[in-house]
Amino acid sequence: MNAICPHEIITPRIRSGFERRGPDPDKAVQELNKNVPLGRIAESEDIADVIAFLASDEAKYIAGETVEVTGVKPVSG
Repeated sequence: MNAICPHEIITPRIRSGFERRGPDPDKAVQELNKNVPLGRIAESEDIADVIAFLASDEAKYIAGETVEVTGVKPVSG
């Protein structure tokens, strides 16, 4: 069994949360993007790509791993 641990993911719900709280969603996402070394927070497709890889034959010998999908952003715990 493998685990995927995504960090922030831009979704419609995240955008609507920004709208409800007041900040412009596009500007709020731009601010989040500034904190990610790869330049942007993940999109759903980024996580789906990792899932597809782990489910593929290319990953058939990977087991018991945790894959952090963070855009190189350190995750403090």
